[in-house]
Amino acid sequence: MIQHQSDTASTAHTRYTPITLATVSKMPQWEALDPDLREAIEVVGHVLPFRCNTYVADELIDWDNAPDDPIFQLTFPQKGMLEDEHYLAVRNALRAEMPRAEFKDLVNRICLELNPHPAGQQTHNVPHIGGEPVEGMQHKYRETALYFPSQGQTCHAYCTFCFRWAQFVGMQDLKFASKEVEQLVAYLRAHPEITDVLFTGGDPMIMKTATFAKYLEPILEVESVRTIRIGTKAVGYWPQRFVTDDDADDLLRLYERVVDSGRHLALMGHYSHPVELSTDVGAEAVRRIRGTGANVRMQSPVIRHVNDDASVWADLWQRGVALGAVPYYMFVERDTGAKAYFEMPLVRAWNIYRNAYQRVSGLARTVRGPSMSCFPGKCHVLGVTEVNGEQAFALEFLQHREPDMVRRPFFAKYDPRATWYDQLEPLTEHDARFFTSPEAFDAEVTVDGNRPASN
Repeated sequence: MIQHQSDTASTAHTRYTPITLATVSKMPQWEALDPDLREAIEVVGHVLPFRCNTYVADELIDWDNAPDDPIFQLTFPQKGMLEDEHYLAVRNALRAEMPRAEFKDLVNRICLELNPHPAGQQTHNVPHIGGEPVEGMQHKYRETALYFPSQGQTCHAYCTFCFRWAQFVGMQDLKFASKEVEQLVAYLRAHPEITDVLFTGGDPMIMKTATFAKYLEPILEVESVRTIRIGTKAVGYWPQRFVTDDDADDLLRLYERVVDSGRHLALMGHYSHPVELSTDVGAEAVRRIRGTGANVRMQSPVIRHVNDDASVWADLWQRGVALGAVPYYMFVERDTGAKAYFEMPLVRAWNIYRNAYQRVSGLARTVRGPSMSCFPGKCHVLGVTEVNGEQAFALEFLQHREPDMVRRPFFAKYDPRATWYDQLEPLTEHDARFFTSPEAFDAEVTVDGNRPASN
């Protein structure tokens, strides 16, 4: 049963107040920051999207530890997030007060060099009906469709590592978004193999409940859809959405309607650090969501400067399990945006995962990782082993464009510097078929005219 919002939380930080480039200098903590750091926030924030809010700033960031505080790193741009030449170009343009149109062209050129849509998102994941692309949708894996409601394409605060950063920079050609749900419903009816719909963004929970319901409720009329997922960072960056917002109770009643329809509702909570579960309102948000019959699953990449420590992950999973949330995925930072600042060798990511896994009980060992969401699918790093006297990575796909490739072990040559799937080489000829490029995939798969080759 849903308790009334006024009975469940204090009134601190109940009014959402964003912090943007236009207002960041008004923060009480601003003047205490080093001038070079303030410059970096302004320069990088003109290229990679920046937004924080007063809850994150006041409750989650330890300003005595800035700039090393993990949540500060997670939300505030740093100089190293851009290549030196890009940083200098933007800084000099700002100092010279470059005309607005020229400056925007400069920023857009830099954005296009940052691999804004990795892993075939625009070229191979967009489905079609009657030869026409379905706007605001991706269909990479047979059973799961992603949907990007247009009014959910922003966030309460932006993660500096976000692989969907291109949604927020104002370049319409890079953006996935759909104003109408009818085309999605038509596609789902035409493809009953799709059992799961994932609302993503941005963050769907930025929408008011009445708006979100207009996207969600029509899907409940499609019998083949059995699971609704909602990808959200609101659980960490604005848990008030589920507790004290003026329509928080309405939102939870909407969740109850989904559950009462016989569907499984899962909130894919993007928790990057245990401090996001350290506040009373953060914990209360999980309890209220679960009270509707919905499930909360926890996922995040392993990120340098933020959570590259096994004890941090063990703490995160244990806090989640105590609240009834399910540890789900540890991802590898994707090859886009500020990847050079956040990425780490795969062998280090695996060791962090392994060491954290050893510290938790079986209830937290539902987590899978490290997992790379690369072009073929979700590539799981099982570990480092020895094959015929040679060190190698043991790998498998947890998901794949071709379902028959799932859970088939294969090997890659050991490379202590490799940070991503594309940098790996097959160990043997037998393993070569698991290293699929977009070009090779296109050559092997016949398109039926109604959906992309990846389906």
